Amino acid sequence: MNVIFETERLQFRTFTLEDAPLIYDLNLDPDVIRYTCDPVKDIGHARDILEQVILPQYVLYNHGRWAIYLKPQSEFIGWCGLKYIPQRDEIDLGYRFKKQYWGKGYATEAAYASIQYGFNKLNLHRIIGRAMPENKASLHVLKKCGMNFITEEVIDGHPVKTYEIFNPSIP
Repeated sequence: MNVIFETERLQFRTFTLEDAPLIYDLNLDPDVIRYTCDPVKDIGHARDILEQVILPQYVLYNHGRWAIYLKPQSEFIGWCGLKYIPQRDEIDLGYRFKKQYWGKGYATEAAYASIQYGFNKLNLHRIIGRAMPENKASLHVLKKCGMNFITEEVIDGHPVKTYEIFNPSIP
């Protein structure tokens, strides 16, 4: 895997097709996917997600959802990163972590680092984040990263709260 960047505790790497078991195992926990509405059916489905959704973002936009590893052990703990959504012409911040790593600040650390990478390395103007209203922990992460609430809406048939942050270096 290719290391994109690091924080004090985390390493951000690109996924490969061989990472399908990581995606599948992460999504086996019903608590992890409670608010995502996108279960992964099997290893083949996980490979399809990598091949059709995650990997093309690296090539087309130079960003994407990155595999997150805990340093120094290099243990996979989840994913985080930026995803371009062409239907809405938006850059979306997303994250998903194994339950045993919840409540330790990893989601906030990874989300904040992804935003900074988007602004400082990719010169992005605006990044959005969405979470279902019941997903209090995820909404808290968005706020802690400096995102501001803009609206409640229905996206892909699900109610969400939408937040945004603008690159302070771009007027």
